[in-house]
Amino acid sequence: AGQEYGTGSSRDWAAKGTNLLGVKAVIAESFERIHRSNLVGMGVLPLQFKLDQNRKTLKLTGKEKIDILGLTDAEIEPRMNLTLVITREDGSSEKVEVLCRIDTLNEVEYFKAGGILHYVLRQLIAS
Repeated sequence: AGQEYGTGSSRDWAAKGTNLLGVKAVIAESFERIHRSNLVGMGVLPLQFKLDQNRKTLKLTGKEKIDILGLTDAEIEPRMNLTLVITREDGSSEKVEVLCRIDTLNEVEYFKAGGILHYVLRQLIAS
């Protein structure tokens, strides 16, 4: 996605819809602040391209397979770097470093739980 992904009205429903469609991560040049937080709250991973990269410079068409490396529950930290492996239709691949836009320790916990609702339910069950 481009810059300020998620700008506009109904940001909370936009994040819910993304999750309901089965999207696990969104890769963008930048995120609108509230929408980024809503994505994490729905268990969707916001990833941000580094400054010199975007969907155009990487020649992304939408037909690529993208794998996210280095994403295990034990290792998630706020604003950590992750590596994407972009595999193109012709079988060629490229590694790209992106910034994980889980920005706080609370958001790490929400994401690990699969979203804020799952987090709260687990807390209630545990108590």
